[in-house]
Parts: sequence; C-alpha cells; structure tokens
Amino acid sequence: MTSTAAASPVPSTPPSSIDLAVIAGDGIGPEVVAEGLKVLGVALEPSGAKVSTTEYDLGAKRWHATGETLPDSVLEEVRGADAILLGAVGDPGVPSGVLERGLLLKLRFELDHYVNLRPGKLFPGVRGPLADPGDVDFVVVREGTEGPYTGNGGALRVGTPHEVATEVSVNTAFGVERVVRDAFARAQARPRKKLTLVHKHNVLTFAGHLWRRTVERVGAEFPEVAVDYNHVDAATIYLVQDPSRYDVIVTDNLFGDIVTDLAAAVCGGIGLAASGNINPDRTAPSMFEPVHGSAPDIAGQGIADPTATVLSVGMLLAHLGHTDAAARVEAAVAADLAERGTAKRSTSEVGDALAARLA
Repeated sequence: MTSTAAASPVPSTPPSSIDLAVIAGDGIGPEVVAEGLKVLGVALEPSGAKVSTTEYDLGAKRWHATGETLPDSVLEEVRGADAILLGAVGDPGVPSGVLERGLLLKLRFELDHYVNLRPGKLFPGVRGPLADPGDVDFVVVREGTEGPYTGNGGALRVGTPHEVATEVSVNTAFGVERVVRDAFARAQARPRKKLTLVHKHNVLTFAGHLWRRTVERVGAEFPEVAVDYNHVDAATIYLVQDPSRYDVIVTDNLFGDIVTDLAAAVCGGIGLAASGNINPDRTAPSMFEPVHGSAPDIAGQGIADPTATVLSVGMLLAHLGHTDAAARVEAAVAADLAERGTAKRSTSEVGDALAARLA
C-alpha cells in the first residue's frame, strides 16, 4: 500500500504515550469519532502505547450557548497536544462562515497547518462512479494557510446595487516553497515519483507563475521526480477521464479544496475520504479529520459510516511515527471494504468490525 505519512522526518522512536485533543463537533461528528477512537486504541495495543484524550466542546453547540468559537485559552490548551482528532463541524442554525473561519480556519492558521493532505485512493471492492478508472492511488498536497482563505478582502456599499466585494488570494514565496518542498518529498518517497502542479497560470499570472517558478526551482533538487502541469479546469476533466494518471498533486488552497472533493467522489464518495491538516515542522499538533460534514439530517441515527474517520486515524498514527499501526489500520479498512457488499451496518458495527480485524 502507498504510504501517505508525513514527508517530514517521523520520530525515530514512536511515542509510548499520545496526548490527543478530541473535537467531536456537531451532527454525526461524535458518532464517527467514537469509532475512530475505538480503532485507535486497538491499533496501538501491540506497541503498548497509550492514548490519553482531552475532549473539547467546540462547534455549533458552544456557539449557540456562549457565542464563542475558539477562545484563545482553549487554543493554547490544544496547542500542547500531540495531535488533534476532529469529527465534523457545522449546523444550519449557525450563520455561514462563523464556524468555518472562527474554528476550523483559526486552528489551521494558528497551528500552521500549511499542508492539507488528502489521499485519493480507490480501494478494491469500492464502486465509484467511473466505469474504468484504472488503479487510482494519489495524494493531493494542498496549501493550507494562504490563498483566498486568509481573509484579505472586504466589501463596500453592502446591500446596494453598487456593492463591491474583494477576496484577495495571498501567495508568498515562503509559503509556496514550503508546501512545494513537502510535495516533492512525498513524490520522492512514492513508487511512481511523479508530481503534478495544478493551477491557472495562463490567467492568474502573478500567483500562478510564482507557483510555476517555485516548482521548477525546487524540482531541480529532485531529479528522480517527473514533473507535470495541469490548468485546474483541465485537472477536473482528467480526474473524471483518467484519475490513475495522478500520483502527487500540489496546488493552492482554493483549487485544492475543489479538486479534493471531486477526487473523493471518484474514489467512492466523501464518506470514505480522510484528511490531515499537517504542520510538517512539528511546531504544533497536526489535526486529522474526515472530509465529510456534520450531516445533521442523519445525526443520532447511528447510520453514519465512520470509515473516513478511521482512515484519518491511520494518517494520525503515521504522522506520529506509528507506521506499523497505521499500515494495519489501512489494511483493515481495505479488507472490510472488499467484503462489505451491500449489507447495511450501523456506525458502531462498522467500527467493531474494523477493530476486530486489528485485534
């Protein structure tokens, strides 16, 4: 199996104890996180490593009760953890942008999660929407702390026919280079050793050419890695026509947000999509979460699929240096998916089945 472990050096000796911050969040978040923690504990048993969890009540419930999203005092507590496991955040009763900017993006920006890592893997036995997708196994390295998500912009004459709104895409040479280096290191470590830059430098000439030049310059240090380029609109076509062409995709924050959801659909649905918000420098804890949302329409019914959360737990283990446990988690998921068929199981039944394969 292809590893999606962090490109930065993992600890030479995996930690014997893990201080885990848990943000279960909203909707189905607590349900899938419970199964992720179940699998995490079983996966670590052979190593003897122990997990201590600290749960944080962050999300829609707290906002409704107090108007808070992420107080600075809580942020400092979370900063001291070894890693963060997040379930899902979102509630139709919270204005759009409040939780996204006040909680999710604040965590990513404050903890310098400059690599948003999203694997795109079509497991055997999983039926995607494509008739003949080929061997799909790639990873998207999305820049996580710049682009249009920095909040650099504003609005004038709001609510009038002459309203003006701006959303500035911020791209720094420093920020682009560090994520490009991470992507090259990942490509170097993978069997195919191929990197594709996805951008739109024929129109977005300032940011696009910064990305292009950076890839060319850094790529000279990785002569074994083949380098390709796709305009983002072309990439959306190729992801549908021939997703097996990709190995490592590196792209900016906005384009990465879009193409990774398309990649998830190609690989069997967003319910199987894992992700990591990575601080490769390890100056703060990285955060791992399923890509799916809080799904309030099915919350509390015990029918949400926890597979994406379990795969995110596998990424968490790999990042912390527990590579054997991470590989076992992914193998358990692969085996479960191959034999799953059409039988309906509850959230806890899926978690129990995955844990049993690791016992």
